[in-house]
Amino acid sequence: MSTPSQLTPNGADRVDLTGRYGPVAALRRRAVNTTEPRPTALLVPGYTGSKEDFAPLMDPIAAGGFDAIAIDMPGQYESGGPDDEAAYLPAALGGVIADLVGKLAANGGPVVLLGHSYGGLVARAAVLAGASIAGLTLMDSGPSELPEGLRRQVLDIGEPTMRKQGIEAAQKLREQLDAMAPGPGQPPALRAFLRERFLRSRPAALLGKARALRTEPDLVSSLARVLHTSGIPCLVCCGEFDDAWPVSTQRDMADRLDADFAVIPAARHSPNTENPEQLLDALLPTWRSWLAA
Repeated sequence: MSTPSQLTPNGADRVDLTGRYGPVAALRRRAVNTTEPRPTALLVPGYTGSKEDFAPLMDPIAAGGFDAIAIDMPGQYESGGPDDEAAYLPAALGGVIADLVGKLAANGGPVVLLGHSYGGLVARAAVLAGASIAGLTLMDSGPSELPEGLRRQVLDIGEPTMRKQGIEAAQKLREQLDAMAPGPGQPPALRAFLRERFLRSRPAALLGKARALRTEPDLVSSLARVLHTSGIPCLVCCGEFDDAWPVSTQRDMADRLDADFAVIPAARHSPNTENPEQLLDALLPTWRSWLAA
């Protein structure tokens, strides 16, 4: 059995959804053995991510009774977007996601929203913007800006490189840093995909999101009030070795949100590709309990 990755084969269809800035590229896997209307799990990727980050989850989520929809946010990979860095801050992208949630809910059943890493900050902003969801999952995301550490250092180096030398130079820097990381490295096909994905992203999107990752304020109290007032349940989950926001910080965020909390074993910042089976063991029962409440 091959290692799960963005290239994991699955039964999803490549579709375009209607978005504020034009078509939103998505993978859609229809739920199986369910009656209408079907609930939808809307999956939002992180900073340099894309819909393919959820490839290992698409079939199991569909088998669990949900339509699985994973997107490229505006400016990511196959989704277009404006050349305005401010359009990629969490509040702006949150409005885009809130619009999308409204359209999905109008055409089907309830929507559960999952945001990974930067996508978690965007999903939070969507709820603050009034997204009508049946539940919120924040995965490997934090209460505010990235804390000091390697990931923030990469942003500190990468942003001026992109501004002065362009996206190709920023990608070469990423490859140099990846080559220094311990371990066997990525298979050639995956490495080629990740390179293409990065180079097809809008520079303005990468720069705007990088700014937010270093400046986003703590909005947990505001989110907690909205969740409580709206009766929206929440799950915070993360890999046990997350190297972005510390696990203790995410546990504290869950407490402040009065949310469930789950730690995914044998995973770092991306349990969706590092340990999808254990992640699904946390997600699916929780989502079903939300819909049954």
